[in-house]
Amino acid sequence: MASSLDARPVIIAHRGASGLRPEHTAAAYRLAIEQGADFIEPDLAMTKDDVLVVRHENEISGTTDVADHPEFSDRKTTKTIDGRSISGWFTEDFTLAELKTLRARERLPALRPGNLRYADERIQTFDEVLAIAKGAPRPVGVYPETKHPSYFASIGKPLEKPLLAALAKAGFTRRDDPVFIQSFEVSNLKALRALTPIRLVQLIDPDEAPFDQQLAQTGLTPARMVTPEGLRTIATYADAIGPYKLMIEPRDAEGRALAPTSLIADAHAAGLQVHPWTFRSENAFLPAGDRRGQGDAERGDPAAEYRRFLGYGVDGLFSDYPGDAVTAREASGR
Repeated sequence: MASSLDARPVIIAHRGASGLRPEHTAAAYRLAIEQGADFIEPDLAMTKDDVLVVRHENEISGTTDVADHPEFSDRKTTKTIDGRSISGWFTEDFTLAELKTLRARERLPALRPGNLRYADERIQTFDEVLAIAKGAPRPVGVYPETKHPSYFASIGKPLEKPLLAALAKAGFTRRDDPVFIQSFEVSNLKALRALTPIRLVQLIDPDEAPFDQQLAQTGLTPARMVTPEGLRTIATYADAIGPYKLMIEPRDAEGRALAPTSLIADAHAAGLQVHPWTFRSENAFLPAGDRRGQGDAERGDPAAEYRRFLGYGVDGLFSDYPGDAVTAREASGR
């Protein structure tokens, strides 16, 4: 049986209400719950002492004040993550106690300068985010993402069993529990399928094949993943897809929204739910017809975009502004 949260399109607070508070912070998650989000989304990385923490990436220079801590200057390094050379500071080189001395910072300060005033938020563990969801005054689900699972497995810190253990400790073990586990990779979702009935989501980036499939040289491409045959294959190990929203509503060269593709219908035919990402209210992220004013940071008309996607039949969506998404859903009658 499906979760009661699935009776209508679900609103997934992307890293919390991350348009209004620094992402992945307790403040962002609590505001998302206040605004009516059905799920809060934590991205998971591992610490040196094997604790799951919540960060968009394991490289944390863009989302914390680590560069301002001289005691950690010698931790700056360069690593190859998913085939890319990245310099900075990485969660797996810090204990949880050390990470707790840092403060979260707004990742998009030029677009969201108001978030700069929230400068005292600490890094959250996955257990702490689960407690926020469990402590909500109404049912709220969790929608964790395993970040770079092949990389973490390669350094002896696989994410899957610790993730399931944390969920089980919080009382989430069944298919009808309000949980989705998501990944851009394929093999770790297949491994999870063998370990848990909890619902799984195959994320799809239109510009990059899953990294584990690149490593295995399977030839799998995003284009193949979203064919009817590819979607039927995904349905053998996952319950939903999380495609980039332009895979559903493309844009022309001027940034105007075009007619929708058949992806939602094709996914539904394969028995998959569809949860596109990511909806944001600033002009920088909206199609040309929904923008208002001139600046990228100005708020446009996100309700118009939500209306279209809800009309296309999505089963849920990821939003940095869950309050806007909830309002649009209510107005749509879905």
